[in-house]
Amino acid sequence: MIRALDLAWRGWGRAHPNPLVGAVVLSREGRLAGEGWHAEFGERHAEPIALEAAGERARGATLVVTLEPCTHHGKQPPCTDAVLASGVRRVVIAMPDPNPEASGGAAKLAAAGTEVRIGLERETAEAQNALFLHRFREATRPFVALKLATSLDGRIADAAGQSRWISGDQAREHVHWLRAGFDAIGVGGRTARQDDPQLTARGVVEPRTPPRRIVFDTTAELSSDLTLVRTAAEVETIVVASPDAPTANLRRLELAGVVVLRAATLDEGLSRLRSAGIFSLLVEGGGRLAGALLARRLVDRFYWVQSPLWLGERGVPAFADVPSEPIAGVERWTVVERRALGDDTLLVLDRR
Repeated sequence: MIRALDLAWRGWGRAHPNPLVGAVVLSREGRLAGEGWHAEFGERHAEPIALEAAGERARGATLVVTLEPCTHHGKQPPCTDAVLASGVRRVVIAMPDPNPEASGGAAKLAAAGTEVRIGLERETAEAQNALFLHRFREATRPFVALKLATSLDGRIADAAGQSRWISGDQAREHVHWLRAGFDAIGVGGRTARQDDPQLTARGVVEPRTPPRRIVFDTTAELSSDLTLVRTAAEVETIVVASPDAPTANLRRLELAGVVVLRAATLDEGLSRLRSAGIFSLLVEGGGRLAGALLARRLVDRFYWVQSPLWLGERGVPAFADVPSEPIAGVERWTVVERRALGDDTLLVLDRR
């Protein structure tokens, strides 16, 4: 199953909006007979690829798959039909499919006499497909992930507001890989003005659909000289502004090709993004936006890159205005991953 989960990651940035799925076929003797993964939206699913690789060795074998085989005919035929035709004796599944149109594969296989087991490495599989699961669990807003690179003392910029570069090359490469799997990349207005970021995925994975760019800027004061505004006609850029933002500012941005959404609150802004077809959002700063999202419990996952340096008390804090709570009742997050990225450390936490 760990191998199947590793294979599933190969679809990151390309299989979306479908889930990440990996599959492994073990022969009757317990040897690897075939493997596959869902590599591209609209193309073949993991199970038929693995079963085809196994060929006749699939008869009487075990299929290990990270997601319940689908039962519906979408861009591809039902995977359950391929499993039944292969002669597989047993199917081991990490997690059930939350999609009501596609679920039911486990029951169909069991009814046909196939031995079925569900739940092996389920937590790992659910963490891997957290963005996909969120679409069926939360209908009002996107999955919100917060990514910050900080110093050891929790600063995202030095006293002069400079943040390039806190993290090293490997960490920045990983962030570009991460961006490829999200519908949109967001920052606050102050960060946009200070850093003039591109907010595009420029890593080893070319996303099937380039992520949209989101700026939460209450007063819509982005300069027309900023990269985000100048290239709005090339990469879709959305500014979430207050209904009270100056009309002249909004008009100037719209003339540059920026899409403007008006929202009175952060919650409403996220709801409007969801209505615009954004199901997952990676927020990369700044401290005020991060603090506001955390204070309202709107962050589902936190990607924290910790870099081995100190910026001191005059540095820009990573989280602004997060309310204090008694330690006895404070919410504790779940660690999903710890990884070294060169000299930096990545810590991934989920709020559950």
